[in-house]
Order: sequence, then C-alpha cells, then structure tokens
Amino acid sequence: MTTANTALDQLKALTTVVADTGDFERMKQFAPQDATTNPSLILKAVQQPSYQQLVQSVRGANPQASVSALMDRILIAFGLEILKIVPGRVSTEVDARLSFDTAATIAKAKELIALYAAHGVDRNRVLIKLASTWEGIEAAKVLEAEGIHCNMTLLFSLVQAAACGKAKAQLISPFVGRITDWNKAKLGSNWNDAQHGGQHDPGVQSVKGIYGYYKHFGIATEIMGASFRNTNQIMQLAGCDLLTISPELLAELQNSAESVVRKLDPKATQGNAMRELDVTESAFRLQLNDDAMATEKLAEGIRAFCSDIVKLEVLLTN
Repeated sequence: MTTANTALDQLKALTTVVADTGDFERMKQFAPQDATTNPSLILKAVQQPSYQQLVQSVRGANPQASVSALMDRILIAFGLEILKIVPGRVSTEVDARLSFDTAATIAKAKELIALYAAHGVDRNRVLIKLASTWEGIEAAKVLEAEGIHCNMTLLFSLVQAAACGKAKAQLISPFVGRITDWNKAKLGSNWNDAQHGGQHDPGVQSVKGIYGYYKHFGIATEIMGASFRNTNQIMQLAGCDLLTISPELLAELQNSAESVVRKLDPKATQGNAMRELDVTESAFRLQLNDDAMATEKLAEGIRAFCSDIVKLEVLLTN
C-alpha cells in the first residue's frame, strides 16, 4: 500500500483534516491542516511526562500569576507549540464556566488573542472556542465583528447551527459521536447497527442536515464535524468543510486502504425546499428546549469541561 492510497490521504483530498488533540507530539505524523483543543484534551496532555517541562516552564515564567492567568498561559503555550506543526489554525477554548456570561466571554477571548499577539501570532491563525449557548453565540457575534474568529463548540442541533450562522461565526463543531451516544442510550437494546449506523447514524444525519441548511441559505460559516466514535462516521461525512479527528482514528485512517467517496456535496443541496429558522432569543431558547438530546448534551458537555478546568487548575497549583 503506497502512502497516496491511504484512506487518510483520500479524505484530505475531499475535506480539510484537523487533529483533535492537545498532544502535539502525536499530531506531527498525520500532517493535519489545523488543530483543536479543549480543557479535557489539555488536562490529558499535561499529565503526560513528556509535557512536564512545558508546564514547569510556564509556571516558572509566571510565578506571581493567578490560577486563571496561569491557566490561560498554559493554553497559549500548547497553542504556540501546535502552531509550529500545523500550517493553519489552532482552536483555543474560553473557560467553560463563562458559557452563560456574554461580557465575560468576550473579555476572556480578547485576553487570549492578546496573549497570542504578544508572541507574534496573527489572530487569523487562532479560533476562539465558545460553547454554543445563546450567550456564547452573542459573544461570537461581537468578536467576529471585531475580527476575532470563533469556533462554536458543544453544538448538537440545527437551531444552534442556524444561530451561529446568523452571528457570522467562522466555524461550528457539531458533535457527531455524542449525538449518536444519546440516541444509542435511548434505544438501548433496540439499537441496531444495520438500521441505525452508517448513513443512518443520528450524528451523521445531524451534520448532513446542518450542511444542507448552510449551503441552501448561502451561510459562509465553516462546518467541522467533531467527536467521532469510529472511522465509519468520518467516512459518511467525507466532503464536509472540515473534520476534526482524534489521533487514534487518524492512525486507523492512515493504516487503511479503504476507498473514500464524497458524501457531502454543496451541489446536491440545490433546489431543496427549506424553511429558515427563527433564531431570535426566545425562539432559539424554545427550540433548543424542545430538543431533549441537544439540551442534555449541551449541559453535560459544559459540566464536563468545567470539571476538567477545575482539575487542571488543581494540577497547576500543586
């Protein structure tokens, strides 16, 4: 099998491949265009012996820094190392505890961009990750108007995607695997891989719906499928604007010669009858509330990220 025949290389010809990890040593072998991080991935990385020198270097350079400031500098340190590897952008997440505070989210995003700028990094190489709450989307609207680009994360529904598009967010990250997890748990023993997997996978279907909506209404926001559980989900979304993939699944694709076929094509969405969603605040909140899966997974995701931020703060201050 020649390198050019790998599933990963075929996928790269159709979709921008992004590494979903804080482990920048591992991402080198996959040559991704961009990279994404989150509190859980950074927490996992800083506990590895190979990153202790980086962590100690940041702590040594900022002996008087508050826990919050130290956290920001750790995130930036990882981001700077990642930017030495990828030719494109790195996504750095705002503290998830600010997910329901628009003003504080805007302020923190500007602090992160300023820290990158102090190291000579152009803001166009950074995406600020925000939870796709109403408050997070409102923050994105302000930040994008000021030239600070945002990656809207913890996105599980079309109404969240529609609101992010209206806010002119640079990019959204619909969470494929977590949508599937929820549906699989609900169905329990009634889940059938043949019936509910592949092209019928609920997470895959969600991203396809968002893709069709965006292309139909000419929304420029980039769509980046995220949170994959297996390579089949990835294959089903070949052709999506971007896909962010864990090192484990990137390795599977790199070691596979399976044929990759385009599944998403903007031309295929033309002529579809579609209604534009109302994304005023009250309508957004009602539609999100009516979607049990999206409501539960959004809340669960914020709780998990907040928990990992606290764990990371404890590690950094001990």
